[in-house]
Amino acid sequence: MPIAQAICSSFKQQLFEGIHDFEAVGGDTFKLALYTSAATIGAATTVYTTSNEVSSVGTNYPAGGGTLVSLGVSLSGTTAFLDFNDLTFPNVTLTARGCLIYNSTETDKAVAVFDFGSDKTATDGDFTVIFPAPTSTTAVIRLV
Repeated sequence: MPIAQAICSSFKQQLFEGIHDFEAVGGDTFKLALYTSAATIGAATTVYTTSNEVSSVGTNYPAGGGTLVSLGVSLSGTTAFLDFNDLTFPNVTLTARGCLIYNSTETDKAVAVFDFGSDKTATDGDFTVIFPAPTSTTAVIRLV
């Protein structure tokens, strides 16, 4: 099964168990790992995996990916949402098809999988994951 974009099922349960803390200051540490088109991650993914994670020439893409900066949790009307700042891996050579957001504070528990729609490549340049605007209709993670 290829990369399947989804909010991870285990994450949905863990929300009710109070496991994840998305506060912008003092919250858990969330990371984003990049994956090749050979990865099989999706709704059933429960934790970060190294299987088919991208590798980069040089050291600017470390195993496990990069640390996200949380914009915190917001509420607009009846929709709660959260988002992150864009994440750049500078001066890398890599090709990625998708990514996994996971909580490194909580034993690498999976949060969400995103499929980029096609392979994206950087060659001796920056690879940036751009998050949508942090609003109730566009934020990367929303509870409606």
